[in-house]
Amino acid sequence: MKGLARDLLTPADNRAAVELASGGFTITASPRREIMAIKTTPAHPRTQELVGVRAGGASREALKAIMGDIVGTPLFQILDDFAGASLVAGWIWSEWMDDWMGTARRNGLQSSAGRGGNMENICTGFATGATSLAARGRSNPDVQSRTEVGPLENIDDPAGWHAMPLQSGPQMRRARRIDIHRDSGLLRVDIGFQDSGSNPRGTRTAIHEYRVHAEIDPATMALVSTQALPLILPFRECPGASVKIGRLVGQKVGTFRDAVLATLPGTLGCTHLNDVLRALADVPTLADHLTQS
Repeated sequence: MKGLARDLLTPADNRAAVELASGGFTITASPRREIMAIKTTPAHPRTQELVGVRAGGASREALKAIMGDIVGTPLFQILDDFAGASLVAGWIWSEWMDDWMGTARRNGLQSSAGRGGNMENICTGFATGATSLAARGRSNPDVQSRTEVGPLENIDDPAGWHAMPLQSGPQMRRARRIDIHRDSGLLRVDIGFQDSGSNPRGTRTAIHEYRVHAEIDPATMALVSTQALPLILPFRECPGASVKIGRLVGQKVGTFRDAVLATLPGTLGCTHLNDVLRALADVPTLADHLTQS
């Protein structure tokens, strides 16, 4: 897995955009999503302590304990997302082979999602009785939805995304952005999020896509309002998570890496929407750059 991120400031007077910070990593992980090798840019003196850590709550806690001194940087943001990105990465095989989950099980691979592959009540989409569930709480691929998508890059805004590596074969990509600006005494936030992968037809297929809008009080950094727009999701029950995020209103976004999981656990949330919302924890750092510009 390769990760790349940057913070970009676009001045209001149409001057050229300025890159404020950047970060990247290369991780080799086992089929159980354990970190076997890792390299980060910029380098961190304790990076190698993450070797052996398995993706999920354990990796997030380890990251906070080992590299908590770089919270708010692009590198910390994408390392924190290793858990979610690695969870969904294997899905791309469903575009390239029939019964990919059955093949994996027959080859002795155990699912690292949910509780050993049991997804029941893990999130809104897998609540008891959902169409997404098959026998023994496994995900039901027969009713899973996906959508072919175009490129994220906008030719009218070439600085909008950093360069996207060309993907072919069964390769997955998680792309996200957080845009903020000041308006009418508030910080207005526009978030885009997409999990997609290359398919045999030479195009891309997405399994998750959200758009999130938020308003934040710049004096207190408390969430004033928020709206999540579910655009592409795998099961009919998944969009139900979007209507519950109002429970976060009033909380300070700087606490969101922990507060989102505490406020929207299990069937109250969506695993991937929670990842989107947790990233709002970096808004106070980004807002400081707006103040200085």
